[in-house]
Amino acid sequence: MRIIIIGAGGHARDTAWLARDIASRGGTRFEVVGFVVSDSSRLGPHDSPVLGDEGVLADRDRYDGLVLGIGTPSVRKKVAERLMAAHPDVPWPALVHPTASMDWDSCTVGPGAMVAAGVIGTVNVRVGAYAVLNPAVTLGHEAVVGPYSVMNHAAGISGGTVLEEAVLVGTGARVLQYRTVGAGARVGAGAVVTKDVPPGETWVGIPARRMD
Repeated sequence: MRIIIIGAGGHARDTAWLARDIASRGGTRFEVVGFVVSDSSRLGPHDSPVLGDEGVLADRDRYDGLVLGIGTPSVRKKVAERLMAAHPDVPWPALVHPTASMDWDSCTVGPGAMVAAGVIGTVNVRVGAYAVLNPAVTLGHEAVVGPYSVMNHAAGISGGTVLEEAVLVGTGARVLQYRTVGAGARVGAGAVVTKDVPPGETWVGIPARRMD
């Protein structure tokens, strides 16, 4: 499957590696055609094969699907919604690394989501559309990761935890069982969340508290 990655920064390069590694390990044979950005005139120094801006996507003969290479939840949401409206016929495949371990009979992964190497989930986990689980993320039973949410490296959520839409969970952070992190909220790196986090707030520390 020929894919174009949206974005050209570090997360986009990670995404390209994930796609290539899935193919090299006998999974879906993704072929990365290149990268597309929203405004190529604003692109700084980079080493990615950028095809141009989003106008490139009008040529459907060049690719079969699109993948988001953007690591900020709110931007993922904005860009995905714009491109879905502009190109409603284009598929957004999920990228799931072969070393990710979940009970695939009871767990679900939405379109456009990314599940990186070393992710471990248990049972009845729900990964929403366009969500990102970076390497070594852990998820307990019945955990829900909402659409466009991003869990950074080695973050973990316990059983029954709900991340609503476009949540960011920082590297190494923990959200304890049956807590809810509201839409658009951010949990700082290394934080331990013991209470529900209201939408749009940033919580940091151990135990995590709202950052003023």
